[in-house]
Amino acid sequence: MGVSRQGDEVGLFGPDSVTWQLHADPVMWVAGVRALYLQALHPSAVRGVVQNSDIRKDSWGRLIRTADFVGTTTYGTRAEAEQAGARVRRIHAMLRATDPETGETYRIDEPELLCWVHCAEVGSYLSVARQAGFPMTDDLADRYLDEQRRSAEMVGLPGASVPGSLAELDRYFTDIQPSLANSAEAQDVYEFLRRPPVPILLVLGREVLWRQVAELAYAALPRWAKELYGHRGLPGYVAGPGLKALRAAAGAATPVIRALYPSPHIKSAMDRLGPDVKPSPARLPIGAGALGTGTSETKPLRTGAAETKPLGTGAAETKPPDVGTAGAGSLGVAAFEVRPAGAAPADPAASMAGPLAARPPRGAEVSPPNK
Repeated sequence: MGVSRQGDEVGLFGPDSVTWQLHADPVMWVAGVRALYLQALHPSAVRGVVQNSDIRKDSWGRLIRTADFVGTTTYGTRAEAEQAGARVRRIHAMLRATDPETGETYRIDEPELLCWVHCAEVGSYLSVARQAGFPMTDDLADRYLDEQRRSAEMVGLPGASVPGSLAELDRYFTDIQPSLANSAEAQDVYEFLRRPPVPILLVLGREVLWRQVAELAYAALPRWAKELYGHRGLPGYVAGPGLKALRAAAGAATPVIRALYPSPHIKSAMDRLGPDVKPSPARLPIGAGALGTGTSETKPLRTGAAETKPLGTGAAETKPPDVGTAGAGSLGVAAFEVRPAGAAPADPAASMAGPLAARPPRGAEVSPPNK
């Protein structure tokens, strides 16, 4: 492959990257749900999911496959990342969707659709993380988007074809808005995310706990996305405080969750590269911008962020929780990752990357969405 052994072991990004630290934050679970809300607003993209899989019957496994893909491409070796990317490209190449109005059949791996899924995903990661108090300056965000071009290459896009900075991502979202709409399929996704199927014994937990995650993720959407959906939801200014509280609570619970459900991807990376590579906001590249400055809340419309206002001082936590486990990584990608009929489901115990999404509810059918 032309890559040194050391380079292969480091993987696509390496322990000194922004990606390595951000994808381990527990708030990524909410970011993944926001990405799903956003991705579903592209009629052709969401149609490709609905027509090629049953999102309700394959819900938890879909989320698991997405988290596994993100965990592998973030913390795996280069060979593992490329193998995961090749698998996704192979599956996507076989699938087609049909426009019910025109009768036109199209590939679900068209560059426009892959780019939309990618941008909605990384934009959601940045937006939710910044609203939640992750110390992400504009410079760090630019660096993250540039790093994520490597992830785009794994699903078949030229790296240079996707936004590599906040300014480019802002322009992308502005330009694509006329192509977005609240389709019947988007409403199906909206309803699914608010009430995903769970065993009868977990219905109360879904209403009490999951509903809060879904509400926060929806509140974190940009105003134009909520206007397309037509549902008011929580006010945008609630997203910041709510996400900060959730991140703090998740950070406090992380040691217990990590002990019960360790991330196989991060554990493997630490076994391979050493314990000092454990992801932490403290490892963010200092040269890419000052940490803990609170700049993450001063530009709320970047990356499709919600229309929140600065909160008091707007200061970010000086010592964000050291999570050390990858969150649900990207639900977004998998939201548009479909599995051909008859394919074997993922192993939930081995594939979930995150602390909050470490396992699907006991008894739930295992099988999420697209990368």
